Amino acid sequence: MISEDGYTPATELAQRNGVRFPNESSEYRQARNALLAEEIELRRHIERVAAQRRALPPGGLVKKHYQFISPDGPIDFDDLFDDKETLLIYSYMFGPERARPCPMCTSFLSALEGEVLDIEQRMAIAVVARSPIERLLDFKRERRWQNLPLYSDPTGEYSRDYRALGSNGSDDAAVNVFTRRDGTIRHFWGEEMGPVTADPGQDPRGAPDLMPLWTILDMTPEGRARDWYPKLIYGHA
Repeated sequence: MISEDGYTPATELAQRNGVRFPNESSEYRQARNALLAEEIELRRHIERVAAQRRALPPGGLVKKHYQFISPDGPIDFDDLFDDKETLLIYSYMFGPERARPCPMCTSFLSALEGEVLDIEQRMAIAVVARSPIERLLDFKRERRWQNLPLYSDPTGEYSRDYRALGSNGSDDAAVNVFTRRDGTIRHFWGEEMGPVTADPGQDPRGAPDLMPLWTILDMTPEGRARDWYPKLIYGHA
């Protein structure tokens, strides 16, 4: 049986799966097949959301002349694209008023570090923070990051316009995607989920969650503990 969207029902695919693990009970297999059907539906929903995102109308023009500081000196917004048509900017919570950067951001960027070379085959990527570039590079060396392209936003104007700087001057993490078509730069998509959109008992987070850490923990019986967060340094470090 095929549904109107062309998909075989998830429950049917789960039954066809045929996977079994040593010594599992019939109760386990029944519950696991029900979960598998939900996982299939989740995959399909992720695909629908991604298609809806790709179909967004053109976003707002980038009219301001944003300028950043790279390890080699001042750089214009347009230069962040390099030879690509799409640019993702991650706003790092590491403003000049912070003694140390945000541990959550740092955990995410440590995971992203290993993906940068792959990402750059398809698009440009930049990590922007408001601290001076020398401070960003010092921390990059401390973490032994090799690939993350770090830039300073010395005026905070970009950070303020694209939801990485609150009205009270506090840092916030932000993800924004921009396009450059025929020389015209537009905002394509930005993360909008936060405290206002959070469900009861859950931390504000986007969907899908960008942090591999949480995805891994969600596969375990303990899950993502509500009172545990990444640290910059652990006792054994």
